Amino acid sequence: MDLILWRHAEAELLAEGGTDMARRLTVKGERQAQRMAAWLNERLPDDCLVLSSPAARTHATALALGRDLHLLPALVPDAEPQALLDAAGWPESTQQTVLLVGHQPTLGRLAARLLAGQDQAWAVKKGAVWWLRARERAGRRELTLVAVQGPDQL
Repeated sequence: MDLILWRHAEAELLAEGGTDMARRLTVKGERQAQRMAAWLNERLPDDCLVLSSPAARTHATALALGRDLHLLPALVPDAEPQALLDAAGWPESTQQTVLLVGHQPTLGRLAARLLAGQDQAWAVKKGAVWWLRARERAGRRELTLVAVQGPDQL
C-alpha cells in the first residue's frame, strides 16, 4: 500500500475575526498546488483514494488534482497522527494508494512515527509530498520512502 502525505500549499495568514478553517490559499499557494498536482497526476494510479481535511486551504490544494476526493473531519488541523492512519486504513487497506491532504504538525509527526518509530516534530514544507510504501517481503512488512518532493523544485 502507498500512503502519500501532501501538506496544503501556502495559505493566507489568519485574518482578524476569521477562522483557521476558512484560510484560503495565496496566489503562490495556488501555483504550488497546481505544480504538485501535475507532478502527482503523472504518477498516481487512476484508483487513488484522495482524502482531504475540510479546511479551505487543504480542500483547494486537493482540488488542483482534478480528481474525486473525500473531505474528512478526522484530518483537521492538530489531528492526531493515528486518526490519519485510521482514515487511510494504513497499512492493511485494500486500497493500493491513499493520498492524505493535511496539515502540520500532524503530517510531520506521522512521517516520524512511520519512518523512525518515534513521535517527533518533523517538518513537512508547504505544498510538499512525502510518498511512503508498505509491502510484505519474506513474511515481514517493509516501509520504503519512495519520494519527498516540494513544489519549489518542480
